[in-house]
Amino acid sequence: MSSGVYRKFAWAGAILIAIILIGTVGYWFIGGRQYSFVDTLYMTVITITTIGFTEVIDLSGNAGGRIFTIFIAISGIGIMAYIVTNITALVVEGELTESFRRRKMEKIAGNYRGHYIVCGCGSVGCYIANELHATNRLHVIVDVNKKNVESNLESFRDEVFIEGDATDSDTLLRAGVEKAAGLFAVTGDDNQNLVVTLTAKQLNPRLRVVARCNDIRNTEKMKKTGADAVVSPSAIGGLRMASEMVRPTVVSFLDTMLRDRERNLRVEELPVPESFVGRPISALNLKRFSHALLLAVKTGENWVYNPPESYVIDQENTLVFMTTPEGRDELAGLLKE
Repeated sequence: MSSGVYRKFAWAGAILIAIILIGTVGYWFIGGRQYSFVDTLYMTVITITTIGFTEVIDLSGNAGGRIFTIFIAISGIGIMAYIVTNITALVVEGELTESFRRRKMEKIAGNYRGHYIVCGCGSVGCYIANELHATNRLHVIVDVNKKNVESNLESFRDEVFIEGDATDSDTLLRAGVEKAAGLFAVTGDDNQNLVVTLTAKQLNPRLRVVARCNDIRNTEKMKKTGADAVVSPSAIGGLRMASEMVRPTVVSFLDTMLRDRERNLRVEELPVPESFVGRPISALNLKRFSHALLLAVKTGENWVYNPPESYVIDQENTLVFMTTPEGRDELAGLLKE
């Protein structure tokens, strides 16, 4: 529930308790201090709830007592009606359901480890979330706009959404930033992406952050705040259009690879296991994996494409494969053995 709803119920509850206390003490004085606390409390409760049982304290001929009872009845019934009305509105309007859903998603996000956080559920963020979903990677989507969250929930029922401002540390903590592997700062505003990057890096310095940059002049600023990579959608879009013109077959191949839901091929990367350092690639016995194709080996800034089996593996190497998400997991598991 929102803080405003909590405040409404808190005030209503406090007023109801105050009325009960006033009624209990008042009836004790009206009864000449002859009745017990339970008796005067009982008298107050049956008056507020309009149960109408026999009066414990005889008010016949006691004008002051009856006026006091009228005051307790009107004020108590009024506040009870207010509470019941608001509870009914919560159920009807779905706020209670929304509160449970939000708590459930925050609990799921809190249990994640090594996941990815997508800050911004706009046009770019949705494509990122879709790719993470397609490749079976745990992720949490954060957006301050409730409508964006609701519209995406209709398409992705299994997604974990956190409604809140990603520039706020508390929101990122609820998304599990301290245990996350990476974060995408992809709101539509460069200033917000810059603050999200800075906040995330302060909470988790080991976190890899990829930031969206609409104005290319802000690239260096984002890198200085901690972004590990900065991507300009307009620059990427321009390169894509040029590729469509000069190398359409290559683009068609990549599109088919990304959109084919049956094979679901991707270019994936895996670190080299320590047990294979100093040994040739042939020691990996990649022929076991008919679904995986080794494309390249990266060492620092250098690349070796289509490496021969005699290539000696270094500790800083990263292996680049073409495989399926399931194949990636199988390959990673077998290489650790």
